Amino acid sequence: MEIFLVFHKNKLLIGLCFFIFSISTATAQKAPAFSLKGDNGQVTLSQYKNTVVYLDFWASWCKPCLKSFSFMNSMQKKYGKKGLQIIAINLDDDRAAATSFLKSHPASFTIAYNPEGNVPNAYNLSVMPTSYLIDRQGNIIASHKGYKDSQANSLEKTIIQALNQR
Repeated sequence: MEIFLVFHKNKLLIGLCFFIFSISTATAQKAPAFSLKGDNGQVTLSQYKNTVVYLDFWASWCKPCLKSFSFMNSMQKKYGKKGLQIIAINLDDDRAAATSFLKSHPASFTIAYNPEGNVPNAYNLSVMPTSYLIDRQGNIIASHKGYKDSQANSLEKTIIQALNQR
């Protein structure tokens, strides 16, 4: 097995960059709390208790982030009434860049802003975009780095699994 991993190291690293959600309650950890300014007031993780949260970190300059907005809008519309809340945390230093992005690519989900970057540090963010799926008890049950349209079906299945867990 070690020879296979060393021989295919580049392929393995590429695969990890686009890791698809997988739910595992054995490795679930509490999602770090946050309180940030949003377009409609303060956004805190605790206000979404008993809700499945898809937490996404994005920036206006991130091309995969642009593609993920369509997916997140679709998921919020499709599953919002079933207990899903998408929160997208913008990390731009310049709020005007985020505002311009959102004018071109409106969000039907909650937007919060963290130009200081302390929340992604708490989540050990290393790639943009990165999303975390948080269960109704506040545990991170899955994570996903990057975004490609070809991953949408797998991501949706993972969201459905989380919504079906009680």
